Amino acid sequence: MSSYHFFAIMSRMKYISRWALMNNTRQENISEHSLTVAMLAHVLTVISNKRLGNSYDAEHAAAVAMFHDCTEIITGDLPTPIKYASKTLRSAYKDIEQEAAQHLLNTLPDDLKEEYQRLLLPEETNPYLLKLIKAADRLSALIKCIEEEQMGNREFMRAKSDILASLREMDMAEVNIFMQDFLPSYALSLDEQNIAL
Repeated sequence: MSSYHFFAIMSRMKYISRWALMNNTRQENISEHSLTVAMLAHVLTVISNKRLGNSYDAEHAAAVAMFHDCTEIITGDLPTPIKYASKTLRSAYKDIEQEAAQHLLNTLPDDLKEEYQRLLLPEETNPYLLKLIKAADRLSALIKCIEEEQMGNREFMRAKSDILASLREMDMAEVNIFMQDFLPSYALSLDEQNIAL
């Protein structure tokens, strides 16, 4: 009987650290980041549907987001300033990500590959849904910056400013609604969030 390695490999996401060039008060790995992005992609899609009259698939958005960085198990997390340093470098890294995704897909049995190809190589996903997932990824990074700031770490101040600017450039109503309704809570203490029953 054959043994397939896909999910054992996915479990290694917890060993890939993010923000490698930054002084972190708490290290973040791509497994926890991916869960955050999945939740944010889901809520952005729900906001889009409930408040803006769209009909996107929130569960598909969450699933694509859950796997959006899984190729970093193979490539590692390339820091953003390096990844976007030039068009050539970004294009080369994109090719490497595609090859890594294909390698991961090859660790699945044939009858499951097509389903997971929709998640790891989501070219057929609605382009606006992919934009919502990208916004969720940036929101996750912004939340990390806020958390570091709350711990007195000034290392993330520039990153926070840059990420806020990139979110404004995206000019997405869903993001603006999330930032108005939910983002302020991330700067509050647990007592201020008033979760006591």
